[in-house]
Amino acid sequence: MRMRAAVLEEFGAPLAVQEIDLADPKPGEVLVRLVACGVCHTDVYTASGADPSGYAPAVLGHEGAGVVEAIGEGVKDVKPGDHVVTLFSPQCRECEHCRSPRTNLCLAIREQQNKGFLPDGTPRLSRDGEPIRHFMGTSTFAEYTVMPEIALAKVPEEAPLDRCALFACGLSTGLGAAMFTAKVEAGSTCVVFGAGMVGLGAVAGARLQGAERIICVDLSEDRLELARGQGATDTWIGGEETVQRVLDETRGFGADYTFEATGNVKVMRQAVESARMGWGLCTVAGVAGKGETLEMVPRFLITGRRVCGSSFGGVKGRDQVPQLVQRYLDGDLDVDPFISHRITLDEVNHGFELMERQDGIRSVIEF
Repeated sequence: MRMRAAVLEEFGAPLAVQEIDLADPKPGEVLVRLVACGVCHTDVYTASGADPSGYAPAVLGHEGAGVVEAIGEGVKDVKPGDHVVTLFSPQCRECEHCRSPRTNLCLAIREQQNKGFLPDGTPRLSRDGEPIRHFMGTSTFAEYTVMPEIALAKVPEEAPLDRCALFACGLSTGLGAAMFTAKVEAGSTCVVFGAGMVGLGAVAGARLQGAERIICVDLSEDRLELARGQGATDTWIGGEETVQRVLDETRGFGADYTFEATGNVKVMRQAVESARMGWGLCTVAGVAGKGETLEMVPRFLITGRRVCGSSFGGVKGRDQVPQLVQRYLDGDLDVDPFISHRITLDEVNHGFELMERQDGIRSVIEF
């Protein structure tokens, strides 16, 4: 079929919205009509050329939600008409990692996905017979996409798909970092560094876990106001004195849980040093720039602090994204404030500009 999509032709150049071809789904694959897609920092990062694993030409986009239009042979868990969230982090439920409660990093299609292909090692996207690669196994900056069944989470039809799209990446990453990776305990003190989509999700996740005190640190008063709406009990403008301030507010010990959601390695270090002596856990969810390293004083680890990373919040997508969406439907999560701008596919580059200016939290493409 012919469809319109936003194609990354070359790094550092604007995406080109154009007509391309999309092949039918093969066995185990699903054709999805996109309804909404968030513009995420990872899309900007790849388009800029900063991502060493990036490739072009490719159709970007990974924070999508839509409706199943057709299924390939052997697909069992979704059918035409189902509402789904796209998963850049799939869940086959069969590999060693999927069977373990210790990780959400499915191994089933990882190798081909990293190369921009679907599981059989080929793309479904093309232009004039020339292949175009898939981005993160999703390619949701398009009217339609073909994806593996194991990379789709079926969600309740009553959940608005523009809100559901946020659970495809940023919101689930933040929620999961607090709920599934760190497993925040009730009554604890948390510090969240960064009040973008991921950080705000971590604030909400800490609240849902019953944290007693949630300190959110950012440079923007507007974003800190949003953090208060998600459950932050304290909001601070960040600076070099932040670590000392955390210590002063916690009898010199530090916070039980800290979360880094900026991608800034200096802030990552602050998050480590703000964690409590004895048992503090620092969860890093931000993506640092190419070649950057995190420096830590070993004494902080020897005295009981731990550091862990969190990919997609530790969320096992097919099982747990629907659960998180249900929390939204139940009124436990207020997702509406996260949608700052509604744009069309033709305005995707404007969405990049808004993100780079830190104008709002999420621009959502509506099809």
